[in-house]
Amino acid sequence: MPEKPNWRTSTYTSQDSCVEVADNRPQTVMVRDTKNRDYGVVAVASEAWTAFVQCLKHYPAV
Repeated sequence: MPEKPNWRTSTYTSQDSCVEVADNRPQTVMVRDTKNRDYGVVAVASEAWTAFVQCLKHYPAV
């Protein structure tokens, strides 16, 4: 049985105005909207999420 998602938000945002990420599963990272948690979840491969985050580090925050 898969582990229950451990949802968390970024330390850079308030609790209710961003996305939540669950990355406690070995091969999948899940993302959902904090304002509409019941709308669904986007699941991506862990490697793709890591590449996405690394890419974001090269851009200044808006």
